[in-house]
Amino acid sequence: MLPDVTGITKTFDYVVPDSWSEANRKMVQVGSIVRFDLGGRRLRGWVVGCDVEPAVGVSLRALTKVTGYGPSADIVELAHWAADRWVGHPSRLLVAASPLKAVTRLSAPRPAKPIPEQDPFVESAFERDRSVVQLPPRGASLPYALAAARRGNALILVPSVTRAKWLSRNLADLGVRVAAMPEGWARAASGATVVGGRAAAWAPVNDLAAVVVFDEHDEVYQDERSPTWNARDVAQERARRAGVPCVVLSPNPTLESVEWGDLLLPERPQERAGWPRVEIIDRRSDDIGRTGLFSDTVVRALRDTTAEDPIVFVLNRKGRARLLACTSCGELGLCDVCSSALKQHDEDLLECSTCGTNRPVVCGSCGSSTFKRIRMGVTRAREELEALAGRKVVEVSASSTGTKKSGGARGARKVGAPEEIDLASADVFVGTEAVLHRIKRASAVVFLDFDQELGGLRYRSAEQAFGFLVRAARLLGPRKEGGRLLVQTRKPEHEVLRAAVQSDPSILRDAEKQRRQELRLPPYSAMAAISGSVAEEFIASLPPTEGVMVQGPIDERWLVRAANHEILGGFLRSVDRPAGRMRIEVDPLRV
Repeated sequence: MLPDVTGITKTFDYVVPDSWSEANRKMVQVGSIVRFDLGGRRLRGWVVGCDVEPAVGVSLRALTKVTGYGPSADIVELAHWAADRWVGHPSRLLVAASPLKAVTRLSAPRPAKPIPEQDPFVESAFERDRSVVQLPPRGASLPYALAAARRGNALILVPSVTRAKWLSRNLADLGVRVAAMPEGWARAASGATVVGGRAAAWAPVNDLAAVVVFDEHDEVYQDERSPTWNARDVAQERARRAGVPCVVLSPNPTLESVEWGDLLLPERPQERAGWPRVEIIDRRSDDIGRTGLFSDTVVRALRDTTAEDPIVFVLNRKGRARLLACTSCGELGLCDVCSSALKQHDEDLLECSTCGTNRPVVCGSCGSSTFKRIRMGVTRAREELEALAGRKVVEVSASSTGTKKSGGARGARKVGAPEEIDLASADVFVGTEAVLHRIKRASAVVFLDFDQELGGLRYRSAEQAFGFLVRAARLLGPRKEGGRLLVQTRKPEHEVLRAAVQSDPSILRDAEKQRRQELRLPPYSAMAAISGSVAEEFIASLPPTEGVMVQGPIDERWLVRAANHEILGGFLRSVDRPAGRMRIEVDPLRV
């Protein structure tokens, strides 16, 4: 038995009581959820082994209850693999693999209706074991789901609840037996095509026939709790173990996936037509003191009231984040090694917080030695936009809910409750990246300070920045619909922007690959971030190991890097963890 208790990593042996009914006894199998007494407490846990021989002379205690079905034996094995891969404990993963409510009976599977063959390009993706399909931002996803379901019970991952509901409904309308996770756990275990988000990677799928992961680049697939497992990687491993095709799709496939599978590209005219028109607004020569965040082009777009859909402004800055810009030529102060934003700690030195490189306070473009800080928050931006537009501007943040207000009694909002916004009350919105998830359609999307993303202090900042452009492009639709994607920047030649303008993600991917290979960054190495009150003690206890590098502390955490995850995991498990709070984050997103 593996207890569902944080901190207990051992397994314990129990016997099935003779007094139980035959039905309950048959339900006890690897993965079943049971109750048992341990240390004076009645605990929940999973059966992780059957027919185990106890030690000689040991009298085993009996289980107290079988709660119901749980993850299958192959999922239990997969959870142990993931626990090793992300240096955690399998109990946290088995929680994700278990039903929300007790399941004590499974219905017989229904016969599936035939599904017609899809487009040859779509079908070709399933003729390989590993396929990475690059699609335009609004590329059709339903044909790939149908091609997977045509082969039998499929596992289909999507990054949002809204999209999962849409896909489930469309598949069901076409005759596919669908189990929407997490509510459809029992239906999935009985035999169906599974559709869901991150946790659906652990869903039961009888006779798995194919795996599909949409928007594999989306960071929502990574659980930020420990262990920091990634649903895309779990799905890929699950397909490998089952010997079935795995297809991952994205407008900008990650380097991790490109190194994993065969990259399939659409025809260039088709891909280009799937992107909106991208306009780069070069702000290097603007008088920032006069115009602030809003260039003349942006002001004209703001005052254009002919469009039916709203205009959306994005300023992905919550606090007082800073960027340095040359006062002479307007170029940003970015690191020559990793392209992250530089900080000025004294009058003589610029420092990169990402790779630690230092350089004199000299502009790499014009040689000037004077820089100024650029900053503005969303609230201030809303006030200035209202003044410029002469009409209401709605502010949207991660704490906002897109709920249309209706008449009735009004009361004070509870402390900590999401702030309601009336999406129908205005045609101009401004916010952090959350605004791209709240608004359904737009006539124009304007990134007011995209250099905040291009100069992010993260090694994945370029991929993440391109992800924002992809999300904006989905609000605008394909080129023929006339939407405008405007990006204000002082780095107009950056590969992220060139890739968007030319509708060609390979421009960014090639540059990223070269940079990460030179710096030995993932996926060309394995990385973990260690933090917490006992992190220093843990790091000090780790033995010196050839091929493993420990850096830090940086922002109160240590980075551990190795050639691959097997070496990294073995190194981090080579010593016992000290008592106290500590977090091991494998494949960290924010480094």
